[in-house]
Amino acid sequence: MLWLWRAYTKFLQAHPFKAQAANTCLLMGLGDIICQQAIEKAGLKKHNVVRTVRQASFGLFIGGPLLFTWYSTLDKFVKGTAAIKTLKCVALDQNFKTTLINNYKVWPAAQIINFYFVPLQHRVLAVNCVALFWNTYLSWMANSRQELVETVMVDETPASKTSPET
Repeated sequence: MLWLWRAYTKFLQAHPFKAQAANTCLLMGLGDIICQQAIEKAGLKKHNVVRTVRQASFGLFIGGPLLFTWYSTLDKFVKGTAAIKTLKCVALDQNFKTTLINNYKVWPAAQIINFYFVPLQHRVLAVNCVALFWNTYLSWMANSRQELVETVMVDETPASKTSPET
């Protein structure tokens, strides 16, 4: 496992943008696989590959590049001692990502650890490890709502209702 970490670190140093986009892709795709297999119990035959590819592609082309830019920008412009800089970065990060309003139990603690203990070149990977579980949760939430909508629509069709005469 150490060889894998060394290979990743070497690639990260040579190609930071590509490495961080790739690890976001991998972990977002893995989050969807975990969601479909462990939470939704889809099984291999019912696994929605298109959904997994869509999730992974988002990580590669949008999530990873945004995280790379966000952390690089924070590191460049936020000044102060390590503790002050950490608190400022966490505050900025939470205000920037309005979609994280409902998850303050996870992200502030994760970001304190990330900004205080994790070197800049490993921050995207560290946050992606937390995001793996968060993305699994988001995938479950998004898709369980869709199943609920489909169930309600089926239950509301005239053929599924029984009339008092029958």
